[in-house]
Amino acid sequence: MKLSGNTILITGGSSGIGLAFAERFIQAGNTVIVTGRRENVLQEAQEKLPGLITRVSDLENEAERIALFDWVTANYPEVNVLVNNAGIQQRFSVLKADAKLDWAYFNKEITTNIEAPFHLSMLFAPVFAAKENAAILNVTSGLAFTPFAIAPIYSATKAALHSFTMSLRHQLSETSVEVIEIAPPAVNTNLGGAGLHVHGEPLDAFAEGIFQGLAEGKPEIGYGTSVDRLRMSRDEIDKYAESMYHATKSMIE
Repeated sequence: MKLSGNTILITGGSSGIGLAFAERFIQAGNTVIVTGRRENVLQEAQEKLPGLITRVSDLENEAERIALFDWVTANYPEVNVLVNNAGIQQRFSVLKADAKLDWAYFNKEITTNIEAPFHLSMLFAPVFAAKENAAILNVTSGLAFTPFAIAPIYSATKAALHSFTMSLRHQLSETSVEVIEIAPPAVNTNLGGAGLHVHGEPLDAFAEGIFQGLAEGKPEIGYGTSVDRLRMSRDEIDKYAESMYHATKSMIE
């Protein structure tokens, strides 16, 4: 992927991994647009990174996704990179969850983690295919390969995004659009709630590692423990997922 001279849209870019990517892309000489739901958090990001362009958008909503696409392409027609980074992680016991009364709460994870990146990729792909250089980066997870049983919907949505990314890469293989999957391990951010990932990889080290993979032209980039998980055998996946569940099931009991 060309690392400078791009115009880049990052979803969920006001904090965590998205903001770390935005900072590095700006430092590399790119125009960066980030979107998120909270205007105050976007403003804080803009204060931290002068030159950052922000847009409030709720990606759960189909109309807002289309409005975001229309606004970006109208105001920044040179846009050529999409980073589907926005995501939600919820940890719960299926025996305690009230799927009748609280389905909207659980469905939010599906719309944010699956519908939004699928829809945005399909909106931007035809535009990008007409450009000399373009890329779609989908942020999945090591949990797309080894499910985290106490976050069952999150793991399933990331597995779906991994599969979609593979298909997208094949469909766009004869165009100028690179399709890149970034599969993080646990990273020290507030994903899922403050304090849940304090033992994860340091955010800055993770971001540097991913950018090294981008510079090397890798189509699929892991970091830390997720590197091995990308190529595990089925037996290894089963064993890893089981050990993770037994180590963490007390969190939802």
